[in-house]
Amino acid sequence: MRIACPFCGERANDEFTVLGDAKALMARPAATSLEAFDAYVHERVNPAGRHDELWYHHGGCRQWLTVTRDTRTHQVYAVVLSRNKVETAS
Repeated sequence: MRIACPFCGERANDEFTVLGDAKALMARPAATSLEAFDAYVHERVNPAGRHDELWYHHGGCRQWLTVTRDTRTHQVYAVVLSRNKVETAS
């Protein structure tokens, strides 16, 4: 699968890391609840069809991008700079 980064041009998907559904970002639970952390890691929505996903371009511009793609065919319809705030550990 190839992703057309708006900053770097078309690149292979191995330059990117996918976080998941861009509209249903889950906050990491407090470390005190093992059940909440287990649900955070393992219970994700995985819709079939076209939807928006949040991808990080670690092999290029290091920007968070919203990729609209079909999960059944892997066809990419759009790639834009993400407007979601993503907090990363420093």
